[in-house]
Amino acid sequence: FTEMPTDNFVESSFWNFDALFQPQQHPARDQHDTFFLLGGGFGVSVGFRVVRAVQQAQRCLGGAQGARSNLRGIRAVLGQSGGPTCPPSVCSLPPQEKFTPVKYFSIDRVFRNESLDATHLAEFHQVEGLVADRGLTLGHLMGTIRQFFTKLGISQLRFKPAYNPYTEPSMEVFSYHEGLKKWVEVGNSGIFRP
Repeated sequence: FTEMPTDNFVESSFWNFDALFQPQQHPARDQHDTFFLLGGGFGVSVGFRVVRAVQQAQRCLGGAQGARSNLRGIRAVLGQSGGPTCPPSVCSLPPQEKFTPVKYFSIDRVFRNESLDATHLAEFHQVEGLVADRGLTLGHLMGTIRQFFTKLGISQLRFKPAYNPYTEPSMEVFSYHEGLKKWVEVGNSGIFRP
């Protein structure tokens, strides 16, 4: 695995949401409890060709419902959960016409407007992994996740189907927490759309 560059605490809403198939009016943007920064895009620019390519992909693939609207108003967001370390993953994906298999990882700081409790923090570190190759299946993904957590000493895992606008199929990963005496979410995963 090669480390992805993940030193941006401020990211554009385009990479955090639009490139990940979340339409601008979609309620999923609210459920992530995003910190939007005042003052616009803070010099964050996205090329016209990239915006058009994402817009076209959303139209062709159907995207999430409502993806057919025009992309507008790129705003800056403080690195947030539910896509916080995903922008570097999207930018790291090899182009289809020059595809070569890759394996990437990142460990990055994430901020979320969250009520604090035993399983939720307003600031935490998140690990992300990305494998791009032909012929990979959901079974490969589950095996990679199981191996990762086993190396951390976490062996009791459960996988549950989930919804992510940017992956299909998607799964949440749960582990049994002895101290809390319950299953807690320890990860989210899925296979990127084409």
